[in-house]
Amino acid sequence: MTPSGALWAAVYGTLSDLLSVASNKLGIKASCLYNGKGGLIDDITLISFFVSDRDDDVLYVSEGGDPFIDPQSEAKAAADQHGAHTDWLTLNIGGRPFTTTRSTLVSKEPESMLAHMFQEKDVWGNKRDKHGAYLIDRSPEYFEPILNYLRHGQLIINDGINIRGVLEEARFFGIEQLAEQLEAVIKNSQPPEDHSPISRKEFVRFLLATPTKSELRCQGLNFSGADLSRLDLRYINFKMANLSRCNLTHANLCCSNLERADLSGANLDGANLQGVKMLCSNAEGASLKGCNFEDPSGLKANLEGANLKGVDMEGSQMTGINLRVATLKNAKLKNCNLRGATLAGTDLENCDLSGCDLQEANLRGSNVKGAIFEEMLTPLHMSQSVR
Repeated sequence: MTPSGALWAAVYGTLSDLLSVASNKLGIKASCLYNGKGGLIDDITLISFFVSDRDDDVLYVSEGGDPFIDPQSEAKAAADQHGAHTDWLTLNIGGRPFTTTRSTLVSKEPESMLAHMFQEKDVWGNKRDKHGAYLIDRSPEYFEPILNYLRHGQLIINDGINIRGVLEEARFFGIEQLAEQLEAVIKNSQPPEDHSPISRKEFVRFLLATPTKSELRCQGLNFSGADLSRLDLRYINFKMANLSRCNLTHANLCCSNLERADLSGANLDGANLQGVKMLCSNAEGASLKGCNFEDPSGLKANLEGANLKGVDMEGSQMTGINLRVATLKNAKLKNCNLRGATLAGTDLENCDLSGCDLQEANLRGSNVKGAIFEEMLTPLHMSQSVR
């Protein structure tokens, strides 16, 4: 029940007479009468008891039996609702005060935790300091860019502020759009990944800084086209490294791990490959002339499953080498020492084996179609090859 206008009237007759006068004066169908405190008046004689001669005494008329609602309380509630998002407040962030409006905190990111904290007054029961500022235990220097973003929608971070710290604060307060912007800025500010090959100078520096008893791990590194000739590369892990077109002439690769490494087009002439591991490596088109795979201690080089298409291994010492299921199609193995070598299942199609020593070599299941066996140092028995 709210009044639609003011009425001054003399109090006389019955209560029905007074309601009739109120109806005519206010243009409504008055049915109930209340005093200023909401008390229902059902007898006109009570008016003199509840109402004094003061000018500020008020009676309220209700239309249709509506319950009493204090107009002043209703006006105050409406005012509170209207000003709920525009009133000023102060935040104490890590000991530093920030003064802003409730609208700033809730309008830009209404679904954020910060917005929910201040969307309605004191719903979260936020603690306050002695000055009435809301206490929040976070970093003030990282919060300032967030508050400015909520004010004008622009991400501005002053020099000396760690952007990753601002990102963590944005995540904490649930400001998702700002967090996405910060992540994009961080990603764009990072230098592009350097995939350029390692030079000889850089690698020599690594070698000199590594103790002789320590294993140098170069797995997956890019050495494409590098000059690594005549270097001591013993026991180094080159697994899955890119060594294509490298100059490895006369390098010492004893017991190094070249498993699945890319050696295509590389030059390894005269290299020491004793006990080397080259399982499933790709050395297509590489030159390995005069290489030594033979270890006096009996440690055998392992090239099982390697791709050696078109390689030139002329004059190499390969006693006991494991070339099982390797591909040596169109390869040149002239005058190689292959005594006791394992060539089972090896593809030797069109391979030049002229002048090779194949004594006790195992060629069972190998493909020797078009292979050249001229000027053999020892006779090749049928028991050594069943194909």
